[in-house]
Amino acid sequence: MSASIGVVIPTRGNRPEQLRAATKAALDQAYPGTIDLVIVVDGVSPEKVAEQVADVIAPRDATAGHHRVRVLPNRLSPGLPGARNTGIAACDTDLIAFCDDDDMWLPGKLAAQVRRLEPGAEFASCAIEIAYGSRRVPRLAGTDRVTKADLIRSRMVMVHSSTFLFRRGALWADESAPGGQNEDWDLALRAAKRQPIVHVDRPLVRVAWGASHYVARWADRIAGLEWMLARHPELAVDPRGAARIYGQLAFHNAALGRRREAGRWALRTFAARIGEPRAPIALAVAAGLIPASAVLTLLHHRGHGI
Repeated sequence: MSASIGVVIPTRGNRPEQLRAATKAALDQAYPGTIDLVIVVDGVSPEKVAEQVADVIAPRDATAGHHRVRVLPNRLSPGLPGARNTGIAACDTDLIAFCDDDDMWLPGKLAAQVRRLEPGAEFASCAIEIAYGSRRVPRLAGTDRVTKADLIRSRMVMVHSSTFLFRRGALWADESAPGGQNEDWDLALRAAKRQPIVHVDRPLVRVAWGASHYVARWADRIAGLEWMLARHPELAVDPRGAARIYGQLAFHNAALGRRREAGRWALRTFAARIGEPRAPIALAVAAGLIPASAVLTLLHHRGHGI
């Protein structure tokens, strides 16, 4: 008998077209087990969001008896981690899967990941296809196992929250994440500390870039990185991983016009790893040679972030 899966989609209700696409893609999965899809609403009425997805849900009511769709308010702390935990708590399924409201699962996603979990693994991810405008850029991990060391050395963008599938009861989102920043990286890292993440290295989730609620919230990004360093001190031990984080902190401070802080973090970046490219980019932004937004546009066009 196939494992039942609770699918948690957090939303603020301000992306109805993307939410409908995410909901439809989840319900269209050719998966023989029960799918309990929970849309968790933050900041607006669940009734309004239920209306937004009614045309996707209604045609299935008579034909997909093993699917269930609910729209619930976020009953925990406001923000993404609280919404995710509200969805987890509402499910009594064997497994939990996450999908952001602006992302979309591709055919075969659930079936491929469940097969990887069957031998006794606890947490699965998969490769992604980044959608930026009309461009589609696949991001692969080059491995079928993601370890703690991997996630310390690199954020590994393909280990994305919309790819997460894990055993219910094993893990919860940490609601102390400032502004919801890096709660997904924290969750994946905590999972990898328990046992390696099994990874399907095929692009089975389309991740939209450029429409994130957090794309330019530089202060939140800074707080989120400092929170990760405090929670996971080992991030500062690996030279490559530490330099990446310090370079990001330099860039985010530069984007806010904090030239002195940007310079301080750039120096720490060079001390950790002289070849880390984020430091000179941050210094160029701090000097006013290029806007931070232009840097992100160039990187996103190639399927990369800062």
